[in-house]
Amino acid sequence: MKYRILLEKDENGVFVAECPAFPGCISQGKTRQEALENIRDAIKGYIESLKKHNESVPSSIEEEIVEVKG
Repeated sequence: MKYRILLEKDENGVFVAECPAFPGCISQGKTRQEALENIRDAIKGYIESLKKHNESVPSSIEEEIVEVKG
């Protein structure tokens, strides 16, 4: 499954990752890679919780990246 992640570096140099498909699903890491690994784990936990409570899981996305030269 694929979900869109918002990733930014905060004022302390920590990478913060958020998954808009899952409200409140936020994680962080000292590096970009660590933040991505942590948000992946957070999403897995969120999905497990939704399933445990018989709630629907948001659909996976399909996305393409298009490069535009200016």
